[in-house]
Amino acid sequence: MLRIANCSGFYGDRLTALSEVLNDGPVDVVTGDYLAELTMLILFRSRLKDPTKGYASTFLRQLEGVLGTVADRGTQVVVNAGGLAPAACADAVRALAERLGVAVPVAHVEGDDLLPRVGELDLPHLDTGEPLGGRQPLTANAYLGAWGIARALQQGAQVVVTGRVTDASLVVGPAAARFGWARDDWDALAGAVVAGHVIECGTQATGGNYAFWQDEVAQPLRMGFPVAELHEDGSCVVTKHPGTGGAVTVGTVTAQLLYEIGGPLYAGPDVVADFSTIRLSDDGPD
Repeated sequence: MLRIANCSGFYGDRLTALSEVLNDGPVDVVTGDYLAELTMLILFRSRLKDPTKGYASTFLRQLEGVLGTVADRGTQVVVNAGGLAPAACADAVRALAERLGVAVPVAHVEGDDLLPRVGELDLPHLDTGEPLGGRQPLTANAYLGAWGIARALQQGAQVVVTGRVTDASLVVGPAAARFGWARDDWDALAGAVVAGHVIECGTQATGGNYAFWQDEVAQPLRMGFPVAELHEDGSCVVTKHPGTGGAVTVGTVTAQLLYEIGGPLYAGPDVVADFSTIRLSDDGPD
């Protein structure tokens, strides 16, 4: 079993979340998602002011107080906080580790930035469908998948920073690395995509995306962050640390599963998961 927690559903999420998921219960991997479409514009403006920026700086604030704990326990941290500058973000993590006197291997995954290739790719305008022509977009990033993350972890990285990868790939990568999945282990990969989709938005899975939160969710103002206990076959148990707010029920998980999907076939760079085959059951409290 691989216990994967989430500590961020968006840029600006609860700063104490990383400390909470590390210290309130056992986890093997902590993931964080920071990159909504609006965030890419925010990071572009940040890089415009300072060429050394372009990443989610709040990740460093989250990490500072717990990096020693991460190193001591061997916990893996996988985040897309690199934004438009994953190498710079990884360097900032290394600088933080050096300042704190912590030895932790850091890697980054890049290759998503297509801005230099916009002309040759002849990408269409999303609103009109017309070719961009000579117009230059602010950012142009392709969604990468899990295999760069998996390789970094297999080679010994403990903190992995990426640019634009699919939210679920933050979970698929560590699972593929731990269980030794091949690229065509479709069912296991699809199961990990489901687990990743459930926990990718943080406390949305613990009641934050649930219509009946007023009646069915305890402590709704400070919900606990979700944990996916992932198994080698791709199945998982969704839970949260004991004593934290919110709730994990068939209802809260269903609400998050239906978030941002356009149909039962959920396409990603790693696998296409058929959401019509998902089966949920109550396995106990939360």
